[in-house]
Amino acid sequence: MKEEIIISGFGGQGVLSMGKILAYAGIIEDKEVTWMPSYGPEQRGGTANVTVILSDKRITSPVLNSYDTAIVLNQPSLERFMPLIKPGGTLIYDPAGILTPPERTDINIYSIEAMDEAAKMQSPKVFNMLLLGGLIQVRNIVSVENVVHGLRRTMPERHRTLIPMNEEAIRHGMDIIRKQHRADNNY
Repeated sequence: MKEEIIISGFGGQGVLSMGKILAYAGIIEDKEVTWMPSYGPEQRGGTANVTVILSDKRITSPVLNSYDTAIVLNQPSLERFMPLIKPGGTLIYDPAGILTPPERTDINIYSIEAMDEAAKMQSPKVFNMLLLGGLIQVRNIVSVENVVHGLRRTMPERHRTLIPMNEEAIRHGMDIIRKQHRADNNY
């Protein structure tokens, strides 16, 4: 198993945190892992992306030209990374940040209205965890238990009180994708 992932959006959307939690979950599962962040000089509002590779075998390079999975949180990220998703790969996005929806027919596309769902949960800060939950449901690359453990290990001390809400958001994101998948397959 080898999964090459790009997560991209604006700074402040939790892009790097999602990647870090995923990488930590991979380490817990004794996988080979790379986590390579990239961001502009602005801390909030600039571009940010992170490449995460999880593999059962040695990773020869953290630099990628194509991806198995992309999570995109805004239109510039969609335009930049959607063409780089391998045929048969997966795209997960939040339509709130997308002006022109994706139209590729050779990849699996999932939409999670994470901004709206985070507002319903009365916590905009869990936006990224909803998408991370969707990824875990769709790709099954690491266990949800280890993602939650990664969340607990990487959450800064000052935000520890937010762990239960973030865990709830991860599981809710999984449910959203599960229901979407059932509807798509007419269960």
